[in-house]
Amino acid sequence: MTSTGDRPTARIAILASGTGTTAAAIMDAAGRTIAAEVAVVISNNSGSGALAHARERGVPTRHLSGLTHPDPAVLDAAMLTALVESGAQLVVLAGYMKKLGPRTLAAFPGLVVNTHPALLPAYGGQGMYGDRVHAAVLADGVRQTGASVHVVTPEYDEGPVLAQATVPVEPDDDVASLRARVQAAEKTLLLDWLAAHFA
Repeated sequence: MTSTGDRPTARIAILASGTGTTAAAIMDAAGRTIAAEVAVVISNNSGSGALAHARERGVPTRHLSGLTHPDPAVLDAAMLTALVESGAQLVVLAGYMKKLGPRTLAAFPGLVVNTHPALLPAYGGQGMYGDRVHAAVLADGVRQTGASVHVVTPEYDEGPVLAQATVPVEPDDDVASLRARVQAAEKTLLLDWLAAHFA
């Protein structure tokens, strides 16, 4: 992507629900290892760490949720408006725990990406998130798991896989230890994919 002065022209929107550690890592890499800027951070949780991290860095924030827009169709329209107004060319779900509406997805075909804490299509689909994934991996006794970056589509975890990283499952792993290693791999994978995408 070309730059104007020191400001990259590509713009990313981040959607996040929780602590925002991945969102913060993307914001810190933007304009450095990732040739893009973060245009907005949107959360469904007004008290999320993601919004706090964004405010600390001077990145615009929005809180959009069922509290601000109880009607799902109106929320979908508000999300689409916020993304379009931000000028985002790519939407990154970084621990975003809500399903995007059909209008928003239709307006950004192939341009909404998410991470998943497993090697999709394994351990994906509705209800498979967070520790549920790691518990299922351990229950099945598989020797490796990992992380995936994939395109978001209307169905959970069914979009094209863009990148994957493997993580070995150790004999003494429990959910917490496996989660820690997969989360680290997931964050690195996403940052590397974003750097390559905007190269």
